[in-house]
Amino acid sequence: MADEGQKPIIVKRVKKGGHGHHGGAWKIAYADFVTAMMAFFLLMWLLGSTTKGDMEGIANYFKTPLKVAMQGGSGSGNSNSILQGGGKDLTRRNGQVKNGDIEPNKKSMDLKSAREALEKQEAARLEELKQRIQQTIDANPLLRKYKNQLLLDVTSEGLRIQIVDEKNRPMFASASAQLQPYTRDILDVLGLVLNDVPNRIGLSGHTDSTPYSTAEGYTNWELSADRANASRRELVHGGLSDAKILRVVGLGSAVHLDRADPFNPINRRISILVMNKRTENAVLHDGTPLDVPGESADAAVKAVAEATGGGLAQPAAAPAGKK
Repeated sequence: MADEGQKPIIVKRVKKGGHGHHGGAWKIAYADFVTAMMAFFLLMWLLGSTTKGDMEGIANYFKTPLKVAMQGGSGSGNSNSILQGGGKDLTRRNGQVKNGDIEPNKKSMDLKSAREALEKQEAARLEELKQRIQQTIDANPLLRKYKNQLLLDVTSEGLRIQIVDEKNRPMFASASAQLQPYTRDILDVLGLVLNDVPNRIGLSGHTDSTPYSTAEGYTNWELSADRANASRRELVHGGLSDAKILRVVGLGSAVHLDRADPFNPINRRISILVMNKRTENAVLHDGTPLDVPGESADAAVKAVAEATGGGLAQPAAAPAGKK
């Protein structure tokens, strides 16, 4: 009976098999994590290397994207496209300005610099003309004799060629506008040379201060104007186109070459002005600067206006006794 009360203990041993295959899902998760970390560090690096202006532009874009895209501005782009704000140049500090690989064709006109450049070129051309005339005089035996009577200088109005009297060699017959033969030779050569330049020409006649008048009212003013006009005719005869002559005036004794001696024969002269562009424009627009050296210009202009009425006097018979 005792044996029947004890039940045998049965131990069951379960034999476990090997571990099953877990798969590769964890690798995908790890790869996503690494990618996210890389993107995060790239973002931090870009934010650290971006300029303040670009950051402001990016911030403004995300705040009001349509406003920035339509209006553009600093930090958002200054492209010349219809819709501002675009571009490919991310290195600009104050916004993008390129909307493609081709640079926009921007032309700026500096009128002052262009005018100065033209004036320099014209001054060089007039200086070259001066040298050419001097060489022509030196090469011509006939003109070389009168070299002392030809004065050349470049002024603010252009190239001035003055043919002056000498004591024993006047350009005109006494008290008249009749040219001496050697004066004709000089003007013929100058007419041919001056016709090769595009500049316009102005002539002015001058006398000394020796008093002179007639009963008909013919004075130094009329005499100087007639002599300037006679010189014009001879220049045209020598080959100068009449269309190139823009101004012919008589200044009488108002403007002396020798201010210390108003009776010096050198004050009797014909002045030929090869005008620069500025002087030519002033004459064409009635802002007429006369070929008057020195501080007496205003007085000379006033005297010309009062005495000649702005034009040439009609020639009249003049008595002898005046040079």
